[in-house]
Amino acid sequence: MTDAGTTTQAQPSSGAETTPAVDFDREPGSYKHWKLDVDDAAGLAYVRLDIAEDGGIVPGYELKMNSYDLGVDIELYDITQRLRFSHPNVRAVVLTSGKDKNFCAGANIRMLAQSPHSWKVNFCKFTNETRNGIEDATAHSGQTWIAAVNGTAAGGGYEMALACDQILLIDDNSSTVALPEVPLLGVLPGTGGLTRVTDKRRVRKDRADVFATKSEGIRGKQAVEWKLVDEVIPKRTWDETVRERAEAAAAASSRPTGGTGIELPPLQRTESVEGIDYQHVHATFDRDRGLVEITVDGPDGGVPESLERVHELGAQFWPLAMTRELDDLILRLRANELELGTWIIRTRGDVEDALAMERVIETHSKDDWLVNEVRHYFKRVLKRLDVTSRSLIALIAPGSCFAGALLELALACDRQYMLDGTLDEDDSEQGDEAQIMLSESNFGTFPMSNGLSRLGSRFYGPGADGDDHIAKMRQETGRRIQAVEAMEMGLVTDAPDDIDWDDEVRIMLEERASLSPDALTGMEANHRFVGPETMESRIFSRLTAWQNWIFVRPNASGPDGALRKYGTGRKAEFDRRRV
Repeated sequence: MTDAGTTTQAQPSSGAETTPAVDFDREPGSYKHWKLDVDDAAGLAYVRLDIAEDGGIVPGYELKMNSYDLGVDIELYDITQRLRFSHPNVRAVVLTSGKDKNFCAGANIRMLAQSPHSWKVNFCKFTNETRNGIEDATAHSGQTWIAAVNGTAAGGGYEMALACDQILLIDDNSSTVALPEVPLLGVLPGTGGLTRVTDKRRVRKDRADVFATKSEGIRGKQAVEWKLVDEVIPKRTWDETVRERAEAAAAASSRPTGGTGIELPPLQRTESVEGIDYQHVHATFDRDRGLVEITVDGPDGGVPESLERVHELGAQFWPLAMTRELDDLILRLRANELELGTWIIRTRGDVEDALAMERVIETHSKDDWLVNEVRHYFKRVLKRLDVTSRSLIALIAPGSCFAGALLELALACDRQYMLDGTLDEDDSEQGDEAQIMLSESNFGTFPMSNGLSRLGSRFYGPGADGDDHIAKMRQETGRRIQAVEAMEMGLVTDAPDDIDWDDEVRIMLEERASLSPDALTGMEANHRFVGPETMESRIFSRLTAWQNWIFVRPNASGPDGALRKYGTGRKAEFDRRRV
């Protein structure tokens, strides 16, 4: 069994794509880089970044100037989760620095320079998701995050502040905000800075251009005038004013008071070379075929009849327990199993049990803080699945429970195959055939990054065609749909019968494994996010795609590139050809 804080790591190199084994277990007692102070009576929390320079997640660099690496962000993610689930009375969160005159210097450059491409990409993706989670807490949990920038915030440090609802900057004649990646490193701000400056802060595009190419940054009244920060506060009144702003945000919050938080104990899992097993989620590795088979167990009866029982169960409440396990599995597979390029997703359980548990969420998510948090947590994990660079295939067979919220797992996949009939010729009763079921939760309860439901993305089309089809789907909620009908409705990709099932699935998986992983990553990301763009979808699709490309260009990571030359006193030598 694996407990919180254990990890097996190896140093990444600039050569082969070796990746350290990453452990995402954290708890407050294990934090190296953050200090969390909670004042439940006032409804406030202070989250202070105080980096331990020798505390990098892998050897080879020092985290100077309050710079961060993946380990720092794993701790921050744990903080955001605990604030939402264990501290329901917190209604405003102040994000600040524990070091004078240095808020955060952003991602550690030595770490980026020495890391393989896959490490850099996974690091940026996870960091983006954590920033999005901060914004989600402000929007949906009534926990308003305020950045109290008490020193220079550069690069990822300013991007961290951009994730907050308000940005307060100390006026000490030296502290600035900056996005210096383009002029200093030859790369882009890696966690959404360019997009948030224009889309969230509404900075004029010509000013954004100046700002992103001005390595020294901008301070004081100009930062306010350009909308880069909300307020500049004199040093002499800094602490009092920051608290006043936090208290005002807490007073305006919709988050209820008087709640009792729940504990988030360490996840229990069994790990081996063959896979990872949790209580409700199971993953089996097939390294020869480059795939992992993921099975999510539905609830085994025992649906809570009251909110009191939900709170008594706490982290053992099935939707929360399952979501935590699935979240952890996705992160571990993304970081540690790069060659398992195809994920087969199955469910196992009773359709009615799955829907009964879902009704608890639907009934109480608007009037109970804990149920609301569970709902939005599952939404965020589905989004994490959406942006995962793996081929996702849903297999729907007898005994599956792809219904309502769990059907979202299938709809998140690139393809869905549903068995028409049964695999056991002696057990062919209609009730034993594979079935799926739509519920209200499939129509917007768990939106994607593009703002659409997964059904809305699936049937997206010009004019009213897509809307008409969604309206027809809505009329089918609450009833069991078998393979042939699901195929006719467009809810599955194919519905082979029992004679063809094994061969069809095998051929499909072999074909997938024969294709270029790079081409598949680009194709899948393009297909998954149709329709309108949002700030969030732009960060993951447009900005991140360009950053990934820039990371492997010689101007950034070549022997004479900016990442390699940074801090040496020598300028990068750029290939001046535009491509």
